[in-house]
Amino acid sequence: MDRAAGVLLSVTSLPSKYGIGDFSQSAYDFVDWLKEAGQGYWQILPLGPTSYGDSPYQSFSTFAGNPYFISLEKLIEEGVLTEKECEKADFGSEADSVDYEKLYKNRYPLLRKAYERSNIHENQEYRRFVEENNWWLSDYALFMAVKDRFDGVPWTEWAEDIRLRWQNAMDYYQRELYFDIEFQQYLQFQFYRQWAELKAYANGKGIRIIGDIPIYVAMDSADAWAHPELFQLDGNNVPLAVAGCPPDGFSATGQLWGNPLYRWDYHKSTGYQWWLSRLEYCFRLYDVVRIDHFRGFDEYYSIPYGAESAVGGHWEKGPGMDLFRRVEEVLGRRQVIAEDLGYVTDSVRQLVKDSGFPGMKVLEFAFDSRDSGCANDYLPHNYTEDCVTYTGTHDNETIVGWFDSITKEEQILVREYLCDHYTPKKYLYRPLISLIMGSKARLCVIPMQDYLGYGNKCRMNKPSTVGINWKWRLTEGELTKELQKELCALAKRYGRMNIS
Repeated sequence: MDRAAGVLLSVTSLPSKYGIGDFSQSAYDFVDWLKEAGQGYWQILPLGPTSYGDSPYQSFSTFAGNPYFISLEKLIEEGVLTEKECEKADFGSEADSVDYEKLYKNRYPLLRKAYERSNIHENQEYRRFVEENNWWLSDYALFMAVKDRFDGVPWTEWAEDIRLRWQNAMDYYQRELYFDIEFQQYLQFQFYRQWAELKAYANGKGIRIIGDIPIYVAMDSADAWAHPELFQLDGNNVPLAVAGCPPDGFSATGQLWGNPLYRWDYHKSTGYQWWLSRLEYCFRLYDVVRIDHFRGFDEYYSIPYGAESAVGGHWEKGPGMDLFRRVEEVLGRRQVIAEDLGYVTDSVRQLVKDSGFPGMKVLEFAFDSRDSGCANDYLPHNYTEDCVTYTGTHDNETIVGWFDSITKEEQILVREYLCDHYTPKKYLYRPLISLIMGSKARLCVIPMQDYLGYGNKCRMNKPSTVGINWKWRLTEGELTKELQKELCALAKRYGRMNIS
């Protein structure tokens, strides 16, 4: 990985028409903007179909794509929708915020209409896509069709015969829901075709895509329903234990995520085949893969199923380097970023080192007076070349909001580190960005909100909360030429220009 700079921006945050960022012209315009701004990377959030809470880290499938990202403009060009139909749909009134409830109610009927007009079964490209992806697509399409039949409830609440995938029930629903299944396959075909076009365009401009995959899958997912043997479930497919993280200085009760945990002994016995398939698929979608919660491969936190908090959990050993040696043996050496944030032990540090993957450094963690021992790792003068640095991630406050929220003592520490007691607080984000741009880290990725100097109103996610996250969007005109020149000057100044 050469010395470079990039921008973190969720696809949902693009200023597309029709209520949410998608793969329409706005995505291509953003790629052009990045290129002219001297950027070499665009980091996005997971692209999977979102479930309850709209989090991209809780998806109905680890392989499927989010139908919201299908460009309605392209469907208009294909002639399967009209501009009038799309303009008439109510996707919400706030241009800078996603209204997920209205999207769900009004975007899917349009997509269904497009499918019904498409004669997709006659499309040879579609048929080839279904055949090549049948190993995951058939289960996913059936899962979503049955979920709709059961009014969207989790699969753990379905009738026993289909919940446990009895063959007679599988045959029945495949016949009964034929067109609903084909609709789901059509959505995936459109998603992957449009994404492939966008990625090829970005790569042609010298922009590499950093994808993001959660370590865990959602319990309410096609993955857990179709392959319960991969997870710590009992004979009735009820979890024995679930994922989370322990209590710490930031949360007295820890975090209870609720994802099913892996049966690592089973994965090992198969030569980690499911993980090989998952990662190989991701390497087709992205140029670089960021793996969320990397420390879970060293040790994972196991919480008894049914617990009300994470307090009663305990640590278990993960697969460690055994998994990554197998990945390299089969898939070769690939570009991975290890999200090694949170409570990091010596064994986690060793795993990151042994894997050879760059870890992450977050500037907002460098000045926390509650954790000064570990915070030193995040001070820019301690960065090595083999890391990726951020002002903050999607889970953090914006850099402006963060500075407002820290103590006066910590604010003084920041200014002393910057040797800057004069820059007005509202402009302090600029020297903070420059601070990590000038570090040794080969790659520096800045959230778009931080380049814009926005406060926490534009924060992407506040962990352990539901209903207020993943909504922020750019509006037309915010990506100005002036801002583009600013980014370009920074990239040039610190030797991070995309010159391809």
